[in-house]
Amino acid sequence: MLRVVLLQFLTTVITGLIAGLIGGWHALLSALLGGLCCVVPNGLFALRLFINAHKPGAVNPMTFFIGEFIKIALTVALLGAVVWLYRDLNWLALLAAFIVALKSYIILIFRH
Repeated sequence: MLRVVLLQFLTTVITGLIAGLIGGWHALLSALLGGLCCVVPNGLFALRLFINAHKPGAVNPMTFFIGEFIKIALTVALLGAVVWLYRDLNWLALLAAFIVALKSYIILIFRH
């Protein structure tokens, strides 16, 4: 799970750099924020699963479902906060980086 989160972070940085080269400073920042809206909740979800997996008797399907709900809610809240607070938002860069980070696990699937 940590490899997926690190790959998502790496693809976010690469997407941000590409967006910055094409669209300037605001596109770079928008892409980084968009990717982080995916990476941060996934990282917290992975950390929670890791901690619960190492507790004796803590493996419970509800832990996964509650964590998934929190991850989705946090993703929506972060995207809303970025849209609300960043006035010079570049929508294309934000959405592109978010989608690239969201789908970056495909790279790990086809790597083997």
